Amino acid sequence: MTSINIGITEEHRLKIAEGLKRLLADSYTLYVQTHNFHWNVTGPQFRELHLMFEEHYTELAVAVDDIAERIRTLDVAAPGTFKEFERLSAIKQAEGVPPATEMVDLLTEAHEQVIRTCREVLKLAQEGEDESTTALVSDRMRVHEKTAWMLRATRK
Repeated sequence: MTSINIGITEEHRLKIAEGLKRLLADSYTLYVQTHNFHWNVTGPQFRELHLMFEEHYTELAVAVDDIAERIRTLDVAAPGTFKEFERLSAIKQAEGVPPATEMVDLLTEAHEQVIRTCREVLKLAQEGEDESTTALVSDRMRVHEKTAWMLRATRK
């Protein structure tokens, strides 16, 4: 195999990839939690939340693929096991099946965590002059900010 020369130093590539691994783990953990809540939500807001959660996990399914492929583009292996995701993720896992209002609160907190992880990775990408990762992470951050806002709005 040939060596990679995409205009990003090896040091920066590796740092950016490590950040992206954390973003991937947070995103995948959020995907699983959102899907779980989609299956198990009950109560007066069932239909609204069931459909909203489906929209969210469907969007996240595409996102995790994009993030993992960016890691591979940087010539680093992407994590892909629950054990790795658990180690890398900062997302708190729910115990059991919480009530719908708590599901919304937990997902809001999780999206906000992903936003904070995005901000960390964004700095690494900017330092490494990696415009592709900067664009990807900036787009992800915007989606999570909007989603957190929408979730918070259901609790007003």
